[in-house]
Amino acid sequence: MPRQTSQKVAKPELLATPMENAGIIDFEIIELLFFAYRDFVSDPDQILDKSGFGRAHHRVVHFVNREPGMTVADLLETLKITKQSLARVLKQLIDSGYIHQVTGPEDRRQRKLYPTQAGRDLALALAEPQSRRIERAFEGASDATRESVKRFLRGMQD
Repeated sequence: MPRQTSQKVAKPELLATPMENAGIIDFEIIELLFFAYRDFVSDPDQILDKSGFGRAHHRVVHFVNREPGMTVADLLETLKITKQSLARVLKQLIDSGYIHQVTGPEDRRQRKLYPTQAGRDLALALAEPQSRRIERAFEGASDATRESVKRFLRGMQD
């Protein structure tokens, strides 16, 4: 059951003791995930920033390169975002020459997305430092450890 928070303004009560692991809350794992994510996205963020792009652009470029020909509807479902959120990002990537949109052969309303060579190059440039970081973290790890990590990450997804 989610913890309830007070919505009304209360007199501030200063707390000097840190939160500790209590019950099912594992602050160490939460913090490790915060820091791992921060560092995992830092290299791509720097590359994207040079083009005026952000993390939403990264996700679109990644998934369109992983599944060329996916429809806009497929991408919306994969990313779990609204059409409005995707529209601006996709337009920028199309206008910049990283993604090409093709009308569906059976249904003219359908839009299929394909990476261009520039889009493929960008996806690889973004993935390479992340892949190096993953390999460093797995250095000396067994195949069983890798599988455990994958199982953990899948378990974190809704």
